[in-house]
Amino acid sequence: MAALARSVLVTGSNRGIGLELVRQLAASPRPPQHIFATCRDPEGPRGKVNAVNLPSIRGAVRAVGSHLKDQGLNLLINNAGVSSHATLRSLDSREMLSAFATNVVGALVSLLQEFLPLLEKAAKGVGKEGLSCSRAAVINISTKLGSIGLCLKVPEAPMYPYRASKAAQNMVTRCMAAELQDKGILCVAIHPGWVKTDMGTEKVLSREQAPLMVEHSVQGILTVLANLSQDTSGAFLDWEGNTLPW
Repeated sequence: MAALARSVLVTGSNRGIGLELVRQLAASPRPPQHIFATCRDPEGPRGKVNAVNLPSIRGAVRAVGSHLKDQGLNLLINNAGVSSHATLRSLDSREMLSAFATNVVGALVSLLQEFLPLLEKAAKGVGKEGLSCSRAAVINISTKLGSIGLCLKVPEAPMYPYRASKAAQNMVTRCMAAELQDKGILCVAIHPGWVKTDMGTEKVLSREQAPLMVEHSVQGILTVLANLSQDTSGAFLDWEGNTLPW
């Protein structure tokens, strides 16, 4: 089996899904030649990519580029983000704006804008055709809680800032897929399942209620990534490869 990609960058990789992605990629029979694991604070329990700090992002781009030379970056996995369980009554504008600043503007738009030249360079590699993670791809870790079509369990888990920002993230993914397809860059949103992680069980529900172990979620995600193609660019999929409504 060929490597999923020659080079992979994972944001929010100090814990949970991000950390497990890095672990399983490194332990795979044909691991990527380069795995870049990014987060804001490797030792901190709340560590994540400093996605709202543009100088920090640009510093990461320079560091990655210096390692990859002329090869470019094949796979960018946007996993960093913040949660919020605010209800209509408890919500304030600062919390909503903070969720959008991190989950949409920082962790998605700004990050992609800065890393786009490295992705474009990889997409132009010799012998690269079609769309795939081995050529150039952006994978945005999303959630079905951001699906307007599903709009699951609103009374039980309103989570206004989180869900609204993830719905916006999904739209950005769809727009990216349409714009970047001709450049040879695949874009997909993936729901990892309800996973036993700090993010997946934070504040409202206990870890024991989440049905999916992080190891199984990531195994599924990596299997899905290996099978992505031009036909699935712009899709919203779950960790088992099922299509979800926007």
